[in-house]
Amino acid sequence: MSWIYLLFAGLLEIVWAVAMKQSAGFTRLWPTAIMGVSMVGSFGLLAMAMRTLPLGTAYVIWTGIGAVGAFLVGIMLLGETVNVARIIAAVLIVTGLVTMKLA
Repeated sequence: MSWIYLLFAGLLEIVWAVAMKQSAGFTRLWPTAIMGVSMVGSFGLLAMAMRTLPLGTAYVIWTGIGAVGAFLVGIMLLGETVNVARIIAAVLIVTGLVTMKLA
């Protein structure tokens, strides 16, 4: 169950990162509210996952899901640039996540 909590915590991290971008420096109400709620949910689920998962593993996977997810949302929905260096960086993050899980 901890891995499910961690997965959803990572997905909510993507939500709050995108909502923070959309909040325009906390000047827009709804994106700011979505950011706050999803941030609390993300931290709460991460804390629940950490009841049984090691700190290092949980934290690395949580931040990795958020980082790669935000990267993909930025490209697919926000028109951010795609280049070889950014793709290599994302692949290295995913490789690190898989390695951490297997360790």
